[in-house]
Order: sequence, then structure tokens, then C-alpha cells
Amino acid sequence: MMVAVTLMWSIAGVVTRQLEAARSFEVTFWRSFFTALSLLLILPLWRGPATVWRQLRTAPAALWWSGLCWSAMFTSFMLALTMTSVAGVLVISSLNPLLTALLARVFLRQRIAWFTWLAIVLAGLGTVWMFGRQLDGGAWQGLVVALFVPLTAAINWIVVQHAHAQGEDVDLIPSVLVGGVFSALATLPLALPLQATAHDLGLLALLGLVQLAVPCTLLVICARVLKAPEISLLAQLEILFGILLVWLGAGERPGVAVLQGGALVLSALLMNEWLVWNKKR
Repeated sequence: MMVAVTLMWSIAGVVTRQLEAARSFEVTFWRSFFTALSLLLILPLWRGPATVWRQLRTAPAALWWSGLCWSAMFTSFMLALTMTSVAGVLVISSLNPLLTALLARVFLRQRIAWFTWLAIVLAGLGTVWMFGRQLDGGAWQGLVVALFVPLTAAINWIVVQHAHAQGEDVDLIPSVLVGGVFSALATLPLALPLQATAHDLGLLALLGLVQLAVPCTLLVICARVLKAPEISLLAQLEILFGILLVWLGAGERPGVAVLQGGALVLSALLMNEWLVWNKKR
């Protein structure tokens, strides 16, 4: 199921490349809108309408902060896809575990293992290599926007962990719903005038439902069985699936710098998650 989740996550790039008229903020608006709409249908069927609305009414402040982080992730990810290569966005987005470790060290005083420090250095070198090789074009700007994805994801984790330490429970799915609503409201004024065709709306609805709402719901089920390091390891499949799909489905071949830097980043991530997993075992 977790492999299926990563496969669903990975379709964003190839689907975005098939759009006819929707661009930039409009792409973000429609995906966020359809994500929120999908969850508004899924959650009441799954947990019951009364339970969902009670969760939102009695939610701690951390859930709304988490929703704000999800909103930033949704917005920056889709904007980055419209500005640079899918491969570059996926590689930069995958830095989440390492940025989380750094923020946890600063704000939660959690220790960082020596191999995680090594992974952070190696991933940093891979990222710098990708940026440095693309300074002559405009692709680096998309990579900068993509950096907000792992950064806000790391902040989201810190918010949730702090809430748990205070005895508060932050549910993933309602916070994703809140994030979709916030993202849609924030990007709508910037998306006007809306130019998406019926073809575009169909594809963006597919992203909202299949690429976000459904996999996020399945992830909650996976988390009941898999440990966090296992989920992190399997989540890296999104990079491989995403690059392969956009290569086969849209003819977007990743650049040499992205492949080289991405290989270093991915190797660092896999090494770190594997050692964390073994250490926990």
C-alpha cells in the first residue's frame, strides 16, 4: 500500500505537463480546491460527518498551524513544477527528513546521529551542485521555490511534535483538508482570470483526488503498521517514479546536473534512513 501511495504522489509532474491553458497560481488553486473537495467527501464517509466536524470544532491551535504548513507545501510544490524540471523539484522536496532533523535539533533539542550529519552534508553538496549548474538559466528560481516544500514540511513536523509533547493530538487528514482550503483561498486572487479548459479541470481534479486526498488517507492506514523510518525509506520511491513517469509520459529528460546532484541527495537519504531503521531495530 505504501508503494502505491508513492506512485500516486509521483503523478503530479507528468499530469502537470499535459495541461493546455492553466498555469502557475491557477494550477495550484485548482489542485488545492479539488483536494479539499475530495476530503470533504471522503472524511464524512470514512469517519462519519459528526466526527469530522467535531474534530474541526475542537481542534487545537496546532492543527490550524499544521494546515498552514500544508498550504505552503501545496502552493510551493505546484508553483515549482511550473518553473523548473520535475526531477529537480522532487529531489529538493526529498530533503524533508534532513531539514526535520536540523530543526528538531534547534527547537526540540533532539540529538543528531553522526550518520545523519554526514547525510546532511552530502545532500547539501548535491543540492549546491544542482543549483550551481543551473544559474545560467531560470531553472534555479524554481529550485528556490521548491525548497519551501521540505522546509515547511519540517516545520509542520516540529509543530505536530510540540503539540504531542503538550498532550494535544493533531490528526493528519483534517490538517490536510485545512491546508487545501487555505491554499485555494490564498491562490485564487492570484489565479484570476481563470483560463483552465475542461481538459485541464479534469486533470487537476485527478491530482486533487488521486495525487493528494487518497494517498494521504492511505498513509494514515500505513502508519498504523509501518514505522517512521520504513515510511521515509519507501517514500523516496516518489523520486524514481516521478522522474520515470515524466520522462516516459512527457519526454522531459532530467538534466545531467539534476541526475548527478539527485543521485548524491538520494544516496544520502537512503543511507540515513537505513541506518536509522537498523538502529531502532
